[in-house]
Amino acid sequence: MADDDQVVHTVSVTTRKPRVNEIDGKHYWFTTPDEFKQWIAEDKFFEWAEVHGNYYGTLNEEIEKHTASGQDVVLELDVQGMRSAKAARPEVMSMFILPPSIEVLEARLRSRGGLTEDELQTRLHNAQTEMAASTEYDYVIINDSLDTAVSECKNILMKLRQP
Repeated sequence: MADDDQVVHTVSVTTRKPRVNEIDGKHYWFTTPDEFKQWIAEDKFFEWAEVHGNYYGTLNEEIEKHTASGQDVVLELDVQGMRSAKAARPEVMSMFILPPSIEVLEARLRSRGGLTEDELQTRLHNAQTEMAASTEYDYVIINDSLDTAVSECKNILMKLRQP
């Protein structure tokens, strides 16, 4: 996104508690479960899912404000979110960013911090299930080298923009 002003990342809504240094409206919109459920009832979400015991979703207005100006919108979704997005708009293109291994993912999660051991184990278990669903995606990128993964993402976006 730093290299391409046509690519924007939406800010998702979540009911989980903010981590240290996370800013409401920048990293996520933090809300209550009751308000999130109200927004579901009001059909305000492009996609939403319950993940790791919390709700996450992307507001329709976040998508619309960017697509109206011709920008490419990047959503950071789990498998449930991708399936929901594809159901809402079949033309959505998906990329699965895959860790090189479950062991590398565990090391990355541990180094990031902010999770209890139970939360970490839940995420690792869920990650194994999600990694098995990578075949449902249009593109799969193995994030072994950040520079290589970024380059692959850029190449995919350039390919998708061609008529």
